[in-house]
Amino acid sequence: MAITSTLPSSTSPLQNHNHLTIPTRTHIKSISIIPTTHITSKSHENRKEETEATIPTMSEILKASRAQKVDLQLQTLGPFFRITAKSLETQKDLGKAEGLIRVWVRGRILHLDSIRLRRETVGMEKSIFGIGLFIGAVAVRYGYDCGCKTAELLAINDSDLYHSKLVRFYTRIGFKAVHEVSGSRVGDYGHMLVWGGIGTRMDALVEELLIKWCTRFKFRN
Repeated sequence: MAITSTLPSSTSPLQNHNHLTIPTRTHIKSISIIPTTHITSKSHENRKEETEATIPTMSEILKASRAQKVDLQLQTLGPFFRITAKSLETQKDLGKAEGLIRVWVRGRILHLDSIRLRRETVGMEKSIFGIGLFIGAVAVRYGYDCGCKTAELLAINDSDLYHSKLVRFYTRIGFKAVHEVSGSRVGDYGHMLVWGGIGTRMDALVEELLIKWCTRFKFRN
């Protein structure tokens, strides 16, 4: 006995399957891709806005320094910069910092070549934890505005006592030791040519420094 199908050709299961699933797949793609991109973009924008609201601006740093009777001036020439500190009371120079914005494979780096304080102020706690911090803050904020992600410096080792104070100071404000430049190894010669001496090489993330210092320089209403 021959068995014949009574299902009309116009209602083929294969045709019904194609008709139902193709629009469904297209609809799912439109839901899964667009909202993900939107959420990622909004998350990045929110984080950037929160960071900008947290870190001190250059004007806030300068305002805080003037409240301590210290006038800070920033001078730039190409990639190089110099920051000078002067007493508003005596008009005497208190210290200065010099450095440059260095372009590297990892991006722009804030290279702090030197921070010098006058000898008569070195023994004062205000100088190393006040004036030194103000000068450093201007340099770091300038580096941030120039797009630097990392700051680098050498805590120079002119004497054991002053070197240990410098390392403690830079560690306190957010830097981390990455290399001891002693001159006893071949690899130290490159550091000595760049920095002009021996000491402790230290790095920090620029954004983290500014966040760490925010309460020192931001004025609360």
